[in-house]
Order: sequence, then C-alpha cells, then structure tokens
Amino acid sequence: MPTQKIRAAAAAAAVLFAASACSGTDPAGAAGEAAAPAPPASATTPASPGTSPTASPPASPSRPLSAGEPRTLAENLRVPWGIAFLPDGDALVTERDTARVLRVAGDGRVTEVGAVAGVAPRGEGGLMGIAVSPGFAKDRYVFVYFTARSDNRIVRYRYENDRLTDPKVIVSGIPSGVIHNGGRLAFGPDGYLYAGTGEAGRTALSQDRDSLGGKILRMTVDGEAPPGNPFGDSLVWSYGHRNVQGLAWDEAGTMYATEFGQNTWDEINRIEPGRNYGWPEVEGVGGDDRYTDPLVTWSTGEASPSGAAYAGGSLWVAALRGARLWQVPASGGETGEPRALLTGEYGRLRAVTATPDGRALWVGTSNHDGRGDPDAADDRILVIPLE
Repeated sequence: MPTQKIRAAAAAAAVLFAASACSGTDPAGAAGEAAAPAPPASATTPASPGTSPTASPPASPSRPLSAGEPRTLAENLRVPWGIAFLPDGDALVTERDTARVLRVAGDGRVTEVGAVAGVAPRGEGGLMGIAVSPGFAKDRYVFVYFTARSDNRIVRYRYENDRLTDPKVIVSGIPSGVIHNGGRLAFGPDGYLYAGTGEAGRTALSQDRDSLGGKILRMTVDGEAPPGNPFGDSLVWSYGHRNVQGLAWDEAGTMYATEFGQNTWDEINRIEPGRNYGWPEVEGVGGDDRYTDPLVTWSTGEASPSGAAYAGGSLWVAALRGARLWQVPASGGETGEPRALLTGEYGRLRAVTATPDGRALWVGTSNHDGRGDPDAADDRILVIPLE
C-alpha cells in the first residue's frame, strides 16, 4: 500500500479525521469488528438524544494538530493486538492468534520472548492486551489478557533475560465468546492496572455488577480491588459497556475509553468511577440521567474504535472497519473535532501506543484477523512522528 504524508498545522487546513464503527453482523447475530468498507464521513460529537450529533469546536491542544509521515518499523506479523513499552524504549507486542509475545526494537529488530500458555484463539478472542508495570525496574512484571477455553483472564509474568517466566493468574472468570472479549490493559496515573472487557455477546452482563463482562476493571498488581473502587471489594470501576478495547489518560489524569457500538453509534467516553454507560439500554447519546453519555460518537459505518493513546494534546484512536487513525483533541474531559489520518492507506488499524517521550506513535495493523485484506508486508507496526 502506498504511504501518505499527513502533516496538518494548527493554523492551516488540516486533514479531516474520519473513522468507522463496528456495525457488521457476524454469525452470532451481534455486531463485531466488522470488515465491510465504510463510505467517507465526518465524525461527530453528540448533541441531544434522537438527533444527529454535530461537531463541537476544537479544544486547545498543547501543541499543533500535526503528525508526520509514517514509516514501517516491523512487518510480517500476525494480528499485533497490544503494544507496551519497556523502560529502554523497545516494546513488547502481542500477536492475537499465535499467542506469541515479541520484543520489537526501535531499529525494527523482532525477537520472540515467549508464547503464552493456555491461549485459545477463536473469533475476536486470543492473546490481546499487554501492560508493563510502572515499577518494572524492581518487580519485572508484565501483564497479559487472553482468551482461555472457558473465560478471559489476566496473567502476570516476570520478564527476565528476554523471557517471560513465572506466570500467575491474577484475574479469571471474565466472560468470553466468539465476539466482544474486550482485552485492553493499561496502567493509570494512579499506578493501578485497568482492563477493558466485553459482554461476550450476552448483553445483560453489562448491567450486572456481579459480572466482570462489559466493564472497566481496576486492580492491584496482585489482582485485588484497591482502595477507592466504587463497589467495595469488586474490581468493577465502571459498567454498562459493550466492548472496550481502548484506554487512555490525558495530562490532567482524565480517563477515556473507546467502545464499539452495535447498529448506530461507536463512542469515546470519559470514564469516572461507578458510572453506568448505558449498554444495552442506550447506544450513543441517551439523555437519561441514569446513564453517562459519550463525549464523541461515530456512526457505525465509520470506526470500530480499538486501541487508544494520548499524546500531544490529542487522543489517537485506531479504527478497524474505518481503516484509519483518528485524532481527537482532548483536555480535561473536553474534546474537539475529530480528524482522520491514514484513511485507507494501511487497512485495519488495531493498536496505537505513544512512545515514552510522547514524540511518536506506534500503530499496529490488523489485516490478518480474518476481516482484512492483507498485502505481502502485513501485519506491520508503523511509527508516526508527532513532531
């Protein structure tokens, strides 16, 4: 596929952001990570229930809305799902269907550091999220989220001598299925581990606070509920979600999550403890005080928003069906007009992570996931400079 230079200065006309949502119907009868092509469209922020949302003015980013020309760092991967940086600037990358964890260096060298035992890939499930402990220099902890035969689970490893060792299951019993397995892991600015889960196609689980499905979870490195969780000793941080695959925090510590919709709206939500985000009672803006409305919505022909990162005053969201990278100005829970980059250039985009210095993004494609159209180099990791 050709590369496309995508510079957009704040004072000049910027490349418009367009994304696509999760709307295709799979054999289970519920929308999954749809592959059908999306027509060009503009992303919008929500207005009032029952109406088409309208774009809001851009928030003031901390630097100009811009990105540089992407370059391919690594290629011939198989569904890279999660990217987590080590302190030295290399990253650990998961492959969904092979269950491999790879170390990808800044010069593009790729080394397998282990295969996660017990992974049972099926449909949208397999080896998914990965997170490196903020205390890695001392504890050497790496965490992975994967689909086993009967559930989704979170396992803690030690990473020593470029190998994964000493696995310990810290959370099990997260509902699993052919669709809607969630899977994103990320450490928050509070030092605790967060996980986005899905309702596995069983919509009632999202409103059931006794279930770990359709939730955002918050935990210690031992898988316990830390102080401040809204429901006592429960891991549940927020609920009423359909399928969360992107987690990010801005410079003020505001938490955001991406969420797949069904037939109408995909979402970016501001996440606050104990809040109910409405699924399956509400999709998109509901205008019901019982539920928290999203900050940004896209029609389901636009996004399938998976991974998310925050850098340079913007949220960056990888779109699967939309086959593009969304840039959404964001600060303190306020969002501006979304803009689309890389539209159609690299196919389905799954993972996006900011480098530790915030000066670039690493983006993973997902064209070998059974819904894409891979070329000879897929799947790949792209580097996109932000300065």
